[in-house]
Amino acid sequence: MKKVMLEMTIPGSFKSEPIFYYIVKNYDVVPNIIEASFSTEMGWAIVELEGESNELESLLSFLATKGVEIKPR
Repeated sequence: MKKVMLEMTIPGSFKSEPIFYYIVKNYDVVPNIIEASFSTEMGWAIVELEGESNELESLLSFLATKGVEIKPR
């Protein structure tokens, strides 16, 4: 298992989508939300993700296609 700490900038288009539920439901990754703030225009979160390398890579690719900006912490 691998752990990564990320800062995510989430577009406002996700405000009506349960993004963290989607992560848990569709990827074998455990998210731990350290800190987060969301508004109608955008959101950000500091998240620790734990999972196998291939699952983490797949999840990060999916998030990038949705316009989520990801920075390692």
